Amino acid sequence: MCSPHYYAGLDLHKKTIVFCVKQADGTLVEEGTIRAVKPELERWLCERDTRCVVALEATMFTGWVYDVLVSHEVETHVGHPYMLRAIAAAKKKNDKVDARMLADLLRCDLFPSCYMAPEKLRELRRVMRYRNFLVRESVRMQTKTAGLLMEVGAEYNKKKLKGRKYFTQLVNELTQVPESVRRLLRLSHDTMEAFERHQQWMVDELARHPDLCERVERLMTIDGVGVVTALTWALEIGPPSRFASIGNAVSYCGLCSAQRESAGVAHRGPISKQRNKHLQRVLVEAAKLAPRWNAHLAGVYDKERERGADHNQATLTVARKLVAYLLAVDRSGKVFEQRKEAA
Repeated sequence: MCSPHYYAGLDLHKKTIVFCVKQADGTLVEEGTIRAVKPELERWLCERDTRCVVALEATMFTGWVYDVLVSHEVETHVGHPYMLRAIAAAKKKNDKVDARMLADLLRCDLFPSCYMAPEKLRELRRVMRYRNFLVRESVRMQTKTAGLLMEVGAEYNKKKLKGRKYFTQLVNELTQVPESVRRLLRLSHDTMEAFERHQQWMVDELARHPDLCERVERLMTIDGVGVVTALTWALEIGPPSRFASIGNAVSYCGLCSAQRESAGVAHRGPISKQRNKHLQRVLVEAAKLAPRWNAHLAGVYDKERERGADHNQATLTVARKLVAYLLAVDRSGKVFEQRKEAA
């Protein structure tokens, strides 16, 4: 394979893309700014008549730029934002300096590349993340409904407030409250129901998707793993072969603490902020409920509590065990079978 003639760094923004092109020896070839639109980027690529390797930083704008570059058969590397902190820490920082730094890191083989999911997987993952957004908004609307009732001193049953029949009867009986409050209550409840319907529709559609249905069904053979946990795992992890060990997967899910060691003294802090927050949230919530359905996970939780761990520490241990189960099933392509413990 022949070596590239040029190395390019692209600093991405909402409206502009600042580029810097260098040779392997560091000689500056070209730099400038183009508009952040597909036709402009494609025109810029067509003007490059020699082989070029491109470096990007992972941002919310990276996806479409990456897809355009790959469609033109350009070797593209996406950098981990946390590992590129040297750019932000520089004394002199601007878009031109950032683009030069990306190009220099790439040509010196010091660029901290991260995994970039295929376009099809990112499309499905976007739907799942939007579903999670709808769930959060639905909970906010339910909380707002309860808040409106408390503001006017109305009594209500918290467990039944989500039900349409009970809510309709409750609002009809509120004859002593202003009409504006009754309208706001109906609006909040209707919005909550709309969010619930749409999020459930998204989950059903994803679970039936031909690229996901078999994988999700296998993951759900683990007692305590539901459709939301299985979908989140499949879409956020991508191919399980990315992870060489269970420890790597646990770290990616944010279920372990960062290690700090100096002069032979090691210190462990709280769980690391370097993680996939979507997976971390779902796995922690699943670990709180899974022991009800999985006797082995219940044993893991009880064993941790007996050792003196509090509820949160025991829940994290269950979540880590859940990651081990999910990764094993995903790698093997077989349904889950609980091993019998040796006597």
